Amino acid sequence: MRTTLTIEEDIAAELERLRRERDRTLKDVVNDALRRGLREMQAPPERKPFRTAGHDMGKILVNVDNVAEAIAHAERENFK
Repeated sequence: MRTTLTIEEDIAAELERLRRERDRTLKDVVNDALRRGLREMQAPPERKPFRTAGHDMGKILVNVDNVAEAIAHAERENFK
């Protein structure tokens, strides 16, 4: 396929450097760069697992199974 591309100067300079360094044609260098870039763009993003740090909260002051009692205790109400 033939097409016309407008390549920015910094990219053109890098392509020319690679072309000379590898003794290849501009067409080969551009096609290789596009193949690698497309492969990278299609790959799923690398994700790190989300981690939270644990902290010692001290002695349990109220049983949190009873939500109403836990809220009352947090709000410093007399609740029984």
